[in-house]
Amino acid sequence: MQTTTMMRAVRCKAWGGPDVLELIETARPEPGLAEVLVRVHATSVNPTDWKSRMAGGGITGEPPILGYDVSGVVEVAGPGVTLFQPGDEIFGMPRFPQQASTYAEYVTAPARHFTRKPASLDHLHAAALPLAGLTAWQALTETADVRPGQRVLIHAAAGGVGHLAVQIAKARGAYVIGTASEAKHAFLRGLGADELIDYRQQDFAEAVKEIDVVLDTIGGDYFDRSLKVLRPGGFLISLTELIEPDRIAAAASLGISAGFTLVEADYAGMKALAGLVDAGQLRVEIDSVFPLAEAAAAHRHGETGRTTGKIVLAV
Repeated sequence: MQTTTMMRAVRCKAWGGPDVLELIETARPEPGLAEVLVRVHATSVNPTDWKSRMAGGGITGEPPILGYDVSGVVEVAGPGVTLFQPGDEIFGMPRFPQQASTYAEYVTAPARHFTRKPASLDHLHAAALPLAGLTAWQALTETADVRPGQRVLIHAAAGGVGHLAVQIAKARGAYVIGTASEAKHAFLRGLGADELIDYRQQDFAEAVKEIDVVLDTIGGDYFDRSLKVLRPGGFLISLTELIEPDRIAAAASLGISAGFTLVEADYAGMKALAGLVDAGQLRVEIDSVFPLAEAAAAHRHGETGRTTGKIVLAV
């Protein structure tokens, strides 16, 4: 039974630095047709959150409640929903790239933007998986169609997307090479990485060759440098920025498929990720956990670029 019409949430009071994030009390949303109302147990912080907070990130209108990832419990199943019922534990990345407003005690979204939470994951770990996991899954399995024996290079392999991408590529039978600081190599070997490059000591563009797939989670000159290590027929997937047509054409002249991939809400992809978790082939590393009210501190920590795994907000 619903007991309140209000909830706590963290919103941007303006566009800017972490201090624009403020804890407020606001009206709890109500589910529409084919939607569920979810009581949020945890959400996570992604780079797209602080990019949106800083400059709007393409958002129009008033600064919103931020957040995409969510793990929680169905409070109300709206009209037409048959997948879930109240009390079900679910997780997902609803509405992306529109704001899902998950920095809150409750969130509504289409039911098929969620799937059931694996029993082996608590809500904190489940909330860390959707956006980063779907990003890696869609890029590696759908865009690049990684196959057994292929050589996959993952930049920033210990990061939120990177550490999941390492495991997904390994589950596909690939030989996985990662770039990361030496201090993170033991962690990545534990996830199955076959070869590691300390980017502070060695230029990856000279250290490896005959790569089938590069997953670029950094941007900048990493795109052009990665072209040097790919074989003809390979894929260069940017997760950080739109790639100019002339750079895509330069890649094509080398026989390389290149471009920007943006994650999408994906019921089937979420089920696939849950299946990998249940099979013991995918684990989520949490860097740190902050209370919802300390979202600004979580953003400051994320913007250091020194995290291993994901930052989570406990709601």
